[in-house]
Amino acid sequence: MRAAVYHSNSDVRIEERPVPEIGAGEILVRIAASGICGSDVMEWYRIKKAPLILGHEIAGTVERIGDGVTRWKPGDRVTVAHHVPCNSCRRCLMGHHSLCKTLRTTKLDPGGFCELVRVPALQTEVGTFALPEGMSFLQGSFSEPLGCVVRGQRRAGMAPGRHVAVLGSGLSGLLQIKLARALGAGRIIASDALEHRLEAAERFGADAAVKPEALTSERIRALTGGPLADLVIVCTGAQAAFCTAHALAEPGGTVLLFAIPEPGADTALPLFEIWNKGLQIATTYASPPRDTMEALELIRSGRVNVDELVSHCLPLSEAQEGFRITASGEGLKVVLEPQSG
Repeated sequence: MRAAVYHSNSDVRIEERPVPEIGAGEILVRIAASGICGSDVMEWYRIKKAPLILGHEIAGTVERIGDGVTRWKPGDRVTVAHHVPCNSCRRCLMGHHSLCKTLRTTKLDPGGFCELVRVPALQTEVGTFALPEGMSFLQGSFSEPLGCVVRGQRRAGMAPGRHVAVLGSGLSGLLQIKLARALGAGRIIASDALEHRLEAAERFGADAAVKPEALTSERIRALTGGPLADLVIVCTGAQAAFCTAHALAEPGGTVLLFAIPEPGADTALPLFEIWNKGLQIATTYASPPRDTMEALELIRSGRVNVDELVSHCLPLSEAQEGFRITASGEGLKVVLEPQSG
């Protein structure tokens, strides 16, 4: 089978790899759509593990099933989680599924940027989801990124009427905007350094979108008619965003750290001001099953339209171009379609 093998953002090679052998309790999935995530082009994180086959936002068709698999059959249309929790450890039982030790050890074999993947038994059991009738593979590939956003806003206490500031309007920031709007947000203001992302932010639900230097507390107050943001969502690794997020939050509000800077790039925070304003700092990682299922329903119902976020659909043979577009910020969302050529 063909696979896009990552060596660096500027060196993604199409190579022939053996089709993975499946065992008992496992399934083999033929990939129809696989989104390129912003984390896929984080060279500081990826390049030290290269060469490898990335891709964790997938949807496709069950090709074969292993012994003992009764829930799935060849031809079923599915999306599959790259990481899954055990659902039985102390952390899972407390609702901290993303902190489950099992979750960080699970993965697809070899990864979504190829033609066929082996889904290990645990993922087959708790991390494989049927695509609703009428949902396209492209839409299904958004279950993971939207699921991550669903989990983040749930942890941050998002509720109707709350004013939201989104720092960084790449794909994750745009999904934050769309979800906040679907959940009944009050006013939404976004920022980004790139003009086409600012335009997209306003098109997809932000009441205003400005350059980072123009996103001030005064600007937010003018938009809301008085209050600051009840929820500030950081969707960029830029240090300036972490340094200013607290100043944009209303007393009693929440700052959600959806993105992170490179390890070692520590940020000095004004702890007295954070304490004095009674701010909550929330973090999030991954999309446990509950959030993936909610994301699928949001897409199925049309409450969150993901189709309009896709700027490029490319065959697997053009994976290098897809990585270039994603790393440069030139497009919005790039989806690879291994069956298209």
